[in-house]
Amino acid sequence: PSSPLSLAVEEVSENSFTLTWKAPEHTGKAGLDGYVVEICKDGSSDWKAVNQEPFLSTRYTVPNLSSGDKIHVRVTAVGASGSSAPATLEQPVLIREILQLPRIRMPRHLRETYVRCVGDAVNIMIPFQGKPQPEVTWTKGDQPLDTSRINIRNTARDTIFYIRQAQRGDSGQYQLSVRINGAEDKAILDIQVVEPPGPPQNLKLVDVWGFNVALEWTPPVDNGNAEIKGYRVQKSDKKSGKWFTVLERCTRTSCTISDLIIGNTYSFRVFSENSCGLSNSAAVAAGVAHIEKTKTTYQPEKIPQRDMMEPPKFTQPLTDRTTTRGYSTHLFCSVRGFPQPKIIWLKNQMEIREDPKYIAMIEQGVCSLEIRKPSPFDGGVYTCKAVNALGEASVDCRLDVK
Repeated sequence: PSSPLSLAVEEVSENSFTLTWKAPEHTGKAGLDGYVVEICKDGSSDWKAVNQEPFLSTRYTVPNLSSGDKIHVRVTAVGASGSSAPATLEQPVLIREILQLPRIRMPRHLRETYVRCVGDAVNIMIPFQGKPQPEVTWTKGDQPLDTSRINIRNTARDTIFYIRQAQRGDSGQYQLSVRINGAEDKAILDIQVVEPPGPPQNLKLVDVWGFNVALEWTPPVDNGNAEIKGYRVQKSDKKSGKWFTVLERCTRTSCTISDLIIGNTYSFRVFSENSCGLSNSAAVAAGVAHIEKTKTTYQPEKIPQRDMMEPPKFTQPLTDRTTTRGYSTHLFCSVRGFPQPKIIWLKNQMEIREDPKYIAMIEQGVCSLEIRKPSPFDGGVYTCKAVNALGEASVDCRLDVK
């Protein structure tokens, strides 16, 4: 057979390496029995077969080597008619540990600001990778960490950042560096240690009118190292002495409190709030608000008497209709008058009495006549007459049944 093709090194570890190649172009009439891999240390001419028997795979791992050795390699194809010329690597293979580049695998929840309250423990584990074991360095503002407050413990795969009781001074950006020789990966851990804010300042009772009170105040001097999310406003009436919340998360520094009870005297206080919670104390308004009863005199409105009597008058007439035999149809008109007129329906000037074919109704002045399953005989002129004590009125229409 001819020589194997494309001999190459696929992988190298600290005590082995893996070869790959392609089958030769010509295998001979009898075909291939397999391949033989031979190695020779650099500086020697003593070639040794690694496998005792030929094998047909085009991938092979040479084991049991020493780190730092340089190994020459060649592969020979073996058939029934003999062996091929060997395929040889141009350069020897250096047996050494392949360096895995350092990389910090920052957890998702630590990619944003990590918030803790004063007194809480901070216990963070950040995994990383790299081979051989990287050198791990923590700094804050390019300065080493205060080891009296912050404990760092490193393993081969992660680093642990621990503070027993966090203080506001622990807030800031911490830089993590993982380095192997010249390769380095960096990450930033942003920690924010917060505490409840101080109370609002300069709470004033600005105005009292009707059942309403207007309050104003200014933000607290100390926001607790976190953004003020809002203010909680409470009221207390003199009778009960209990405090009730009237506004939560008020984002402005002023508010109007309504629906106060007549005759009560009220006091007011305001808490500030951030992500850690409410302020430990509240700002209390110096004055009180007394809701007085306003005197009003009732004067009845003079309503003139109106004559409601009215003779019947059709506000919507009947309209001519065409329908199909066997399909029920409706006739509609509307009438007004007082007292309520009596409605009489006529067909061809003959009054329609209790005939089950017809259903007459009146509701809210709308008169309707239902003609159930009409036949051509039911066609003709229909009249609606309205009668009361003051007079009468009528409208008519033609119905054709086809």
